[in-house]
Amino acid sequence: MDKQPNKYINVAYQLYDVTDGEPTLIEQTSEDKPFAFLSGFGITLEDFESAVAGLAQGEEFDFTLTPGQAYGDYEAERVLDLDKEMFVVDGKFDEANIYVDAIVPLQNEDGNRFMGHVLAIGDDKVRMDLNHPLAGKTLNFKGHIIESRDATNEELEQFANMLGGEHPCKGGCGNCGDDGECCGNHGEGHCHNHDGGHCGHHEEGHCCHHHDKE
Repeated sequence: MDKQPNKYINVAYQLYDVTDGEPTLIEQTSEDKPFAFLSGFGITLEDFESAVAGLAQGEEFDFTLTPGQAYGDYEAERVLDLDKEMFVVDGKFDEANIYVDAIVPLQNEDGNRFMGHVLAIGDDKVRMDLNHPLAGKTLNFKGHIIESRDATNEELEQFANMLGGEHPCKGGCGNCGDDGECCGNHGEGHCHNHDGGHCGHHEEGHCCHHHDKE
């Protein structure tokens, strides 16, 4: 079977959480601020890409992904109580970046990036949720195709170069964290705070806090 060409796909959609049967809007793109990606690069959820890649410009879509098709089940063991001293900088706790509800960029020892959500700060511990923000959610996507065509060689080269550093997408498909970076899956490993990063599924790991110095 011949390999399908990589496509440049541009979509506008509304993303609803329908886990409890009542739709709750959690993300929206538009004609002015659409979500664009190249197929075949693993940028989006596999089932999202499969659902839209065969559609033509102007076609509408309305489909639902289970947690297994999206970001997996919510796992309690991915909520960790980390030593508060891990977040000490120059002898002081990093209150500017570590506070309740903060989304903290993390990176494991393999260089994979993701996000942690600060749930609570105690006298000597910081409770961090390493689940994807949409873990355990059933997601409904409604929208239409703004543009869908074969990607040019220039676009493929540009995308490949960007993927060699940081993912280029900014939002889209429930696939990004609050900092706008794309989410990715990665394996078990120790993790540390990194200035900028990705969110995604990962195995439980011991964490340390790291600050990049200029």
